[in-house]
Amino acid sequence: MRFFTLGLGLLVLLPFLKVLAAPSTSSINSDITLLYYNDLDINTVSQHKGVLLLTPRSQPDADSSCAGLSETLLPVNETFFTTELATLLQYQVYEGAYSESQLYWVESNAAACNAVDSLGYVGQISCEIELPTLCSQSSAFDASADSANLLTVYANDLIVTGYRDQLSFRFEGIPYVDPPVQCVQAGAPDSSEDCLFLNIWTPYIPLDAATVSEENLKPVMFYIHGGAFTSGTGADPSLAGGNMVSRGDIVVVTINYRLSTLGFLALEDGKTNGNFGLADQIAALDWVREYITAFGGDPNRITICGGSAGAASVRALLGSPEAIGKYAAAIPMSNLAGSDYATTYSLYYTIPEEVQAAVYPILEEIGCNITNALACLTAYDAYDLVNLVNVARFIVVDGTIITHDELPLNGSAPVANVHTLMGYMRDDGAAFIGYPTTTNITQALIDQYLPTTVANSSLFVPPTGPNATLDVFNLTARVATDIEFRCLDQATAYSALKHDLFESIWFYQFNRSYQTPGFSPNYPVCDAPITAEYPYGDPSMEYFKCHSGELYFVFANLASSLPYRDDEDLPFSQQMVDVWTAFVRTYNPNPDPAYLLVRGYTSQLEALTSQDEWLPVTNETLTTTPLRTLQYQSFMTAFAEQEQCEFVGYPLDYFG
Repeated sequence: MRFFTLGLGLLVLLPFLKVLAAPSTSSINSDITLLYYNDLDINTVSQHKGVLLLTPRSQPDADSSCAGLSETLLPVNETFFTTELATLLQYQVYEGAYSESQLYWVESNAAACNAVDSLGYVGQISCEIELPTLCSQSSAFDASADSANLLTVYANDLIVTGYRDQLSFRFEGIPYVDPPVQCVQAGAPDSSEDCLFLNIWTPYIPLDAATVSEENLKPVMFYIHGGAFTSGTGADPSLAGGNMVSRGDIVVVTINYRLSTLGFLALEDGKTNGNFGLADQIAALDWVREYITAFGGDPNRITICGGSAGAASVRALLGSPEAIGKYAAAIPMSNLAGSDYATTYSLYYTIPEEVQAAVYPILEEIGCNITNALACLTAYDAYDLVNLVNVARFIVVDGTIITHDELPLNGSAPVANVHTLMGYMRDDGAAFIGYPTTTNITQALIDQYLPTTVANSSLFVPPTGPNATLDVFNLTARVATDIEFRCLDQATAYSALKHDLFESIWFYQFNRSYQTPGFSPNYPVCDAPITAEYPYGDPSMEYFKCHSGELYFVFANLASSLPYRDDEDLPFSQQMVDVWTAFVRTYNPNPDPAYLLVRGYTSQLEALTSQDEWLPVTNETLTTTPLRTLQYQSFMTAFAEQEQCEFVGYPLDYFG
């Protein structure tokens, strides 16, 4: 079984298990928890040590169990024990796993058996007492799979082998359904037709999924990647879940789903009804609900999350009868809605409308006609099909997965009554327009299909800086952000509140970004300006906070790819991981101060206490402070651009 983007993970089904002979929780007769103090600082990785925690047993059995994982009992290190290890063990007390007085087996000397207490102090004790066990964790940061770090999980009828690195247990390339007929993806000529895989990062593997206590299971973030429904992958390194898992104590799942024409083709033939990509997402969600307990995740605490087209997917699933009831919370990040390119992500075509908008152009491009459309498309090379100029990438009203032309925010039909965290990048629309070639505002608006009425409005006054073309772009980017993101995302929160649709609503505007190298439209406007003092960019200066610019901070994978620009990139990433994982754990994005304290995240505890609490969108805050501006010192404020949104026809009550 081969997948073009996943090279390090190992999926082992029953016929191949004996060859690898990887250890399992059964072979050592214990749960396994990977403990790691994660400050997210790439510069201090070598200073931290991971630890494997096993359930109580005698010292000889403890020694044998560690050896079964290719590790030893944890070597005694006084400095590490009284600092990081003490913090890791105090968290076990905080979680209720063990008491303050609990002792744990560590490496012994020739004279006696050693145990450590929850404060990191070592003493000698009878070797026959049963204590929880601390094993070394020698697998490195961002390690690859090898014979010393493999682990097999038995999940109902599946047998899956993954591995551990310093941050988490990783299981990559797990097929969640049988391979579809065609599944290749644009831009990947070696892609397989077998692409419906998901990836899991987890800090905890239970001994037996059938008997594990629900209290021991971790909440799950189920992430749906973006890419305009035509590209992207859950194996994108910027979406790796290890940092979220080790710092936030959650399970992270990323998925692949069918894209482009293979994922969204719809025909008026009564059977090709489109939304195959959405059906894949729901199938992956069903897989997670069935099997995630074996990987330490709680199937009753799943948060669906996604950015861009992934946010559009989350929005679609919020109204889908096939998905409602299968998750507890939702995080749509930068959902597209409104005019122009953004329209179809939140306002869905009927099947006849998609045939007109997408199918006829596809057929014309490949020389087919509508009478034998399906046969002709099936016979066409799959890779060439997804790389055509014209592709199908639209959610449609198919009557099963999608039953309304938009999320029914007016209360006219069921919507998932779940906790929601939603928002946008401050300049989200800057990525979806071209840079002006003129200083004439009206012409620049016409060129980007933006409403020309704003040209003479006092609500849309461009700045007057030394670069006249950049001044025009400031205006067009602002308008594009309003009509494609900001206005209708805010209107979504407003109507959901007014019709009491969601259990809670938390809303943000992201005001610090670091653009991913693979997506930097209108370069370099989305990058912080470079100066002599800040060779990688100065984020304190003005720059456009563009689409997808939050991902490095939310997943904390910044320093693996790009350098820190200033002394706030790291603490801001710490803050965002703490916020996102707090929501996944508690459905409240305000991190619990007690959690930060016991985990040793004292700098973020100080930052948290120095800024206002994040308030939900309620009837009390709606007219004053419903919006959280996310930057290193975050704050509450009113919904942005409300007068401008009214002017362009997207008021807060747009959805009723």
